[in-house]
Amino acid sequence: MSTVQRKAEHIRICLESDVQFKTQGSGFDRYQFSHSCLPELDYQDIDLTTKLLGKQLGAPILISSMTGGTQQAKEINYRLAEVAQEYKLAMGVGSQRVAIEQPQVADTFQVRQVAPDILLLANLGAVQLNYRYGIDECLRAVELLDADALILHLNPLQECIQPQGDTNFKGLLDRIATVCTLLSVPVIIKEVGNGISANMAQQLIAAGASGIDVAGAGGTSWAKVESERAKTPLQRRLGETFADWGMPTTECITTIRQISPMIPLIASGGLRNGLDIAKAVALGADVGGLALPFLQAADISTAAVAELVQILFAEVQTVLFCTGNANLSALRQANCLHALS
Repeated sequence: MSTVQRKAEHIRICLESDVQFKTQGSGFDRYQFSHSCLPELDYQDIDLTTKLLGKQLGAPILISSMTGGTQQAKEINYRLAEVAQEYKLAMGVGSQRVAIEQPQVADTFQVRQVAPDILLLANLGAVQLNYRYGIDECLRAVELLDADALILHLNPLQECIQPQGDTNFKGLLDRIATVCTLLSVPVIIKEVGNGISANMAQQLIAAGASGIDVAGAGGTSWAKVESERAKTPLQRRLGETFADWGMPTTECITTIRQISPMIPLIASGGLRNGLDIAKAVALGADVGGLALPFLQAADISTAAVAELVQILFAEVQTVLFCTGNANLSALRQANCLHALS
């Protein structure tokens, strides 16, 4: 099966099948904000702006990496980018390996023309550094997008289950360090839904990572997605067995923030609304990343994406108002989020 066909299948499965984690949650339901009945604030004065990698955002929201390589993916990416531009959101694209190897589909990723000002993140699988990729391919991915940073994503579980997956992760940390040293833009290390532990984050930061996207458990299970695509009983069984494998997103946020107070930290993995985004920020993340909600909206229309963003803004703003915090910095310092017993 070609990479383009695989991309099309991934979109179809995520939109049509139930591939969400079941027994393992993101962890956000274990936390609750203390309500302020007298906020002493004007709702209209609440400030949602923040910065990530030195770029101003309208809210702590990342449209997480999803897709590219097909005409449907192009339409999705362009709709997302238009709204990201309007609301000053950060955006990542799906893995660009297909565009490196098949330049004719590069335009399905190239959203800069509709989003000239956004924080835009290129994306490649880190494991490709063990399969003949190097600094040239990383630079090509960045140049294709005129991107502000490069995501190198880690997906060992998905590769175990995916037909003919790339499973040689040996020596990869040193290769990541080389890219971090030589590339002219920041490198963000991201999982794809199984989480990054504090110990692994520490090693990645030491290797030169400029940011971490925890992408914890609780959202879309790529083990389930690959199980849906399975061609053999073995692959199907592996996907079913490991469907809920991973570390909760909240655990990743709190433990990584403890060992590295300053690293730019993206919380993704099971965030589904603005309340989750606010909880992620209160736990120590700089921004919250969402994928499936944006994919579902972008499959409908640009207007549907804009409506989703307006809802997310209102939800985050409501948290700030009802906890008595005028901005995100105040929310982080307020100690108003508590673990439920």
